[in-house]
Amino acid sequence: MLTITEFARQYNVSRTTILYYERAGLLAPATRTENGYRTYGKKECVRLKSILSYRSFGVPVSEIAPILESESEPEQEQVLRKQFNALEDEIKQLRKQQKAIVTVLNQDTKMTPDILSKERWTELMKTSGLSDEDMVNWHIQFEKLEPEAHQIFLESLGIEEKEIVVLRKRFNS
Repeated sequence: MLTITEFARQYNVSRTTILYYERAGLLAPATRTENGYRTYGKKECVRLKSILSYRSFGVPVSEIAPILESESEPEQEQVLRKQFNALEDEIKQLRKQQKAIVTVLNQDTKMTPDILSKERWTELMKTSGLSDEDMVNWHIQFEKLEPEAHQIFLESLGIEEKEIVVLRKRFNS
C-alpha cells in the first residue's frame, strides 16, 4: 500500500492532482488509516494509469468517469473520437490563424495606419478564412498573451484611442 505522497510520486503527479481526481469522483483510496491517511493499492494504480492516459489525450475530466465505469469499448471509442474531432477542429482554427499571419507577413508594406487600416486588416483575416468569432478569439488571445503589443497593433491600424479602450475591455472580459 502506498501513501498519497508515494502514490503521486510513483506516477509523477502532484498530491493535489490525486485529491482533485478524488473530488471529481475518478479515484478513491483503497483504505484510510485510523488517523485519516489515504492508502492506495494495485487497483488504484491501474485506475490512475487509465485516468492519466485519457488526460494525456486531452479528454476532459468530466468525461473520464463514464468511460472508467462502463469499460465498454464502443463508449471508450466514442469519447476518443469526440476528442480527436475536437483536436482536429482546434488544429483547423490554428491553421487559419497561421494563414492570416502569413498573409500579413507577405504584404509589401509596413503596418502603418495609412497602409494597413482596420478595414484592410479585417479583409485580410476574412480572406484567410477567419470568421468574426475567430477574429474576436484572435484578439482575446493577443490581449491575454501580449497586451502591450496588442495596444501597439491596434494603434497601428489607425484606430482612435477611445475605440481601443472599448475594444481592449471587450477582449479582456
